[in-house]
Amino acid sequence: MPLVTRNHPKLTLEGARAVLVAAERRAQEIQRPMDIAVVDDGGHLVAFARMDGAKLSSIEISLVKARAAAVRRASTGAPPGEQPNLALALGLAIASPAQQTPVRGGIPLVVDGQVVGAIGVSAGTEDQDEDVARAGAAALEKA
Repeated sequence: MPLVTRNHPKLTLEGARAVLVAAERRAQEIQRPMDIAVVDDGGHLVAFARMDGAKLSSIEISLVKARAAAVRRASTGAPPGEQPNLALALGLAIASPAQQTPVRGGIPLVVDGQVVGAIGVSAGTEDQDEDVARAGAAALEKA
């Protein structure tokens, strides 16, 4: 068994900016100013934008969504149309309050089947946040 692994894709600043730009573009299309955070695979901030007019109260929420999606390697919240698992959400929030949320809008960024980071979006409805986050993630997938 190897002692180290090699050739893991890493999110660069250029990649994070591409994700951010695509998300901003989608937010402009739906006419909703957003707070958008892009983090690396460990949940550390790489790029951030608070669009003019975005809610100040949503800055930290976008960061939590991004961190949660990165460290859990999964989107935040329940799938659209489904109720969140409240017991799980409460347990995660108690265990790690700064890195968990039952609210949609955090999407992992995946390259070659590996999570390289995540995007978190806040300031709209959950559907809007998730839509904008997916637009950002798609920019990296297309590259």
